[in-house]
Amino acid sequence: MIRPFLTPAPEADTLRGAIAAAIPTLETERLILRAPRLSDYEVLEPIWRTDRAVYIGGPFNEEDAWLDFCQAVASWVLRGIGYWVVTLKNGTVLGFVGIGAETSDPELEFGWLLTAEAEGHGYATEAARTVHGYAFGTLGLKTLISFVERGNAASIRLAQRLGAVEDPAVLSGEDAEHAIAFRHSKGAVQ
Repeated sequence: MIRPFLTPAPEADTLRGAIAAAIPTLETERLILRAPRLSDYEVLEPIWRTDRAVYIGGPFNEEDAWLDFCQAVASWVLRGIGYWVVTLKNGTVLGFVGIGAETSDPELEFGWLLTAEAEGHGYATEAARTVHGYAFGTLGLKTLISFVERGNAASIRLAQRLGAVEDPAVLSGEDAEHAIAFRHSKGAVQ
């Protein structure tokens, strides 16, 4: 839960708006991928705090969930890439899709996290294809990796729909027992 007294002061709105405006907005037939907002966290928090988080190392406690959200948002400032909030065109928040890097990642990671209500409608595929095109087109990236837990059938199918192929050389030991590294490349989207 976001505590109202911790929200930015009105004087910070100009700076916050300028930072958000620097993050590109991507649009599809049904979706808008936009800069994260503080208010998005209340909708997205269950991704980290409930059993939905089992495939991303959770469920997390309140502090760790908030820190993971902040890490994804901060990536825009620190790396010039990050996670977009995925919304329907009516503004309904559906999840997060983007490019990031945690401290232990060997290279840039392409990931997606959707709310329970957003699953089964093709939103993740639609948003991920758009980010894939941006990454390999606009940014000129050569490759990306998605780390998917072995039991996460929906994410495995999505990685495959995006044309990604397993890359067993990326993970080793215990990491390889629990996850699959999928390599994405330009033009691979199906």
